[in-house]
Amino acid sequence: MDSSKSPSTFRLRKATMEDIPELNLLIDVSVRTLHAEYYTPDQISGALKHIYGVDTTLIHDGHYFIVETSAPEKIQIVASGGWSHRRTLYGGDRYMIRDDDLLDPATEAGKIRAFFVHPNWTRKGLAGILLRACEDAAKAAGFAKVEMGATLSGVPFYAASGYKKLEEVDEHLENGVMMKVVKMGKVFD
Repeated sequence: MDSSKSPSTFRLRKATMEDIPELNLLIDVSVRTLHAEYYTPDQISGALKHIYGVDTTLIHDGHYFIVETSAPEKIQIVASGGWSHRRTLYGGDRYMIRDDDLLDPATEAGKIRAFFVHPNWTRKGLAGILLRACEDAAKAAGFAKVEMGATLSGVPFYAASGYKKLEEVDEHLENGVMMKVVKMGKVFD
């Protein structure tokens, strides 16, 4: 049965270390499917190998959320996303350009990070649920603004959610290709 057409309920919760195997599967299918219209196979493979993946720091900090569904077949993770009070803009544990120093919420922007939705569960408001949870948590931590490194596939969603394009970045992947990332930001009202 196609789970995208089954009646289901959604639950938002914080990710745990036990979720990592399922999160890795979610990230892989999300990137390979949803990025295919925007990036080449070489860019997708390079990003999956060197940038994307679970960021365990987000989990340890309690800032990584998942949405799970209780479709009739089983409970499964169908979306994930987080925020951070650290300097790293994007990338999982395998990404070598990381800076885990803490940000100053009085002068710096919190980071919206690591949003992935299963292709069978797009257009159901799940990314919006995650984004609101992340923004609310960042506000509660004293941040007046947030920023992110958005993939091209995510830019329309973030723009519709009030994020403005700050700059485009060419990420050099270790397989010799480049991948465009759009740095976007939002100031809270």
